Amino acid sequence: MQYRVLAAVGGLAEPVSDRLWAMDPAALVDVDTDGRLRISTVLPDAEVLLALGLAGACVAPQDLERQPSDCCGAASGVRSRSR
Repeated sequence: MQYRVLAAVGGLAEPVSDRLWAMDPAALVDVDTDGRLRISTVLPDAEVLLALGLAGACVAPQDLERQPSDCCGAASGVRSRSR
């Protein structure tokens, strides 16, 4: 899943990355042009919020915004129908 953190915690990108990587070694964290964290992980919302909190980022559930997948349909398990 991909998330955008609406609360201003861009300065905590490294500690957030460390916490997420401990829970999901494939997690990716970066900061967008607005200074907001972007997160890509297999973790559900509750675990992402836990990792953020453990890293010192006080983020309310409403400030964790799920982003649409930018992955192709085949890789996400969606199959197209042949005609």
